[in-house]
Amino acid sequence: MFGIDLTNFVDTYMAIALKIIILIIAYTIVSPLGKKVISKALKRTMHKERISEGRIKTLEKLLINIYTYLLIFIFITMLFGIFELDLGPLLATAGVLGLAIGFGAQGLVSDIVTGFFILLEKQIEVDEYVSTAGYSGIVEEVGLRTTKIRSFDGTLNFIPNRQMEGVSNHSRGTMRALVDIGISYDDNIDHAMSVLQTVCDEFQEDERFVEGPDVLGVQSFGSSDIVLRILGKTVNMEQWAAERDIRKRIKEAFDANGVEIPFPHQVNVMKQS
Repeated sequence: MFGIDLTNFVDTYMAIALKIIILIIAYTIVSPLGKKVISKALKRTMHKERISEGRIKTLEKLLINIYTYLLIFIFITMLFGIFELDLGPLLATAGVLGLAIGFGAQGLVSDIVTGFFILLEKQIEVDEYVSTAGYSGIVEEVGLRTTKIRSFDGTLNFIPNRQMEGVSNHSRGTMRALVDIGISYDDNIDHAMSVLQTVCDEFQEDERFVEGPDVLGVQSFGSSDIVLRILGKTVNMEQWAAERDIRKRIKEAFDANGVEIPFPHQVNVMKQS
């Protein structure tokens, strides 16, 4: 009698262990497979509907997150089914517990609602340069609860969506390349502007510029210099490199044409008593 019970015990738990192993194997196969299907489907949509790559990356990360959570929920549900546990009381308990937590997690609800509208209104997308909530950088992920923005020093910032107020998106349309350069009060302004325009003419053939650059004229009078301004429109995210190259070329042109870039001077007056 004891041997028969032991045999049934072993058979029963061996069957349960086998089901769990099969479930785990199925999860490890379905999880990456589903992610690949989502990625390929979105890429096909991008080519057919001409949707921007940034928008596709945003939707891809969001859908993969939702898919992962859903798969985990199904895995847990099937695991309870293997042990023949009644899910009704469990779901009822989870519902009551979730309601209790909800009263203390209003910020979480606010994050999700705000994240939904950020995605719906297409305020920001992956790979765009934005400023919000005191942070500036490249968007790496837009989720329903948080948004990830990587600063230019490499810091990855996790920002709750409810804190994202006054979003400035720097990646929509062309950008301005603006360069201010000072010349000495002793220099001829027209001559200096002529040299600057020659430099600008060189950069008008640069593929980074979609308009200009051109010399606007005198911008301001400093304590030891007259400030001249150059302005142009560039391809998005190319403005900083273009500005650096223009400044370098201006220094070379000014040196070749005898135009001085002044530096602050200090005058000491000695009084004899």
